[in-house]
Order: sequence, then C-alpha cells, then structure tokens
Amino acid sequence: MTLHPPPPPSISPSQMTLLRIVSTMAWSDGNLADEEVSVMLDQFSRLFAGDTSQQVALQDELRDYLMQNLPLEELVPKLTSPAERELVLKLGYQVISSSARTPGEDLINSEEAEAYARLVTLLDLPDDVVARVEQANDSAAPSSDHLIDQLAAGLKHFIQGQ
Repeated sequence: MTLHPPPPPSISPSQMTLLRIVSTMAWSDGNLADEEVSVMLDQFSRLFAGDTSQQVALQDELRDYLMQNLPLEELVPKLTSPAERELVLKLGYQVISSSARTPGEDLINSEEAEAYARLVTLLDLPDDVVARVEQANDSAAPSSDHLIDQLAAGLKHFIQGQ
C-alpha cells in the first residue's frame, strides 16, 4: 500500500506554517488530546473559512495536518517577518502553558520547556520581546477554551494585518 500525502490545503502557506507550529508546540509533550484537536479545528476553520460548509470542509482538510508533528527546525525558517515570529512565540507559549497532563504536573512540563527553548532560539527574537510575550501570557492565565479564542484572535489580527 502506497501512502500519499494529504492534498494541499485551501489556506495560504503562511497560515499553514502558523497552524503547524502551534500544533507542533501542542505535540511537544507527546500528547495531543482529541478535545484540543476539535477546538483548534473549530477555531481555525472559523478564522480561515467564510461559511459553515466551507468551515466543515476545511476542518476535514486540516485534521491530517494537525496530526503531523513536524520539527520546529523545518517550520520556523518559513516565517517571513518579525511579526510572524512574535505571533508564533506568543501562540507557542500559550499552548504549552494552557494545561498540565495530570493534576500533579507542572503547568509547563520538561518536554514543553525544552520545545519552547528551541522555539525561542530558532525565532531569534530580542530578549525584551520574549520577556514581554511571556509576561503578558503569565498575567492572563487563560483557561483552555479562552486559550483557543486568544489563538484565533491573534491569528485573525495577524492575517488581517497582512
């Protein structure tokens, strides 16, 4: 049986890169819960598609891409602007700090901390930008539903600014 890659998505390459980086950060602890996938697909499809039928089709399209855990080293070089890099830092930090796998676990576990450190290095942003992003996120302390809304709002703002 020959495996075929999924067809190209109907979103832009830039949007796809953002989605994949956020997904990779969500995968960094080795677990991507079904609920996380559903919420991300719902929010991103609302952002990238106009009507309900387009949103449903886009959810089906993007599901395969969320399930792919690609290396940050492959994705980050595709970012073309400092604004994209800062947005990815913000979204990545929000994803890893949104919840713990178990009640006794730190909010950001060691695998997530390692992935985040790699992301910071790859993004090569000034230290003050990194500190500002982390401080803004730490002071917000979002719930997971609120997190996805924040991710979608950040992406929407970024996309409309392009």
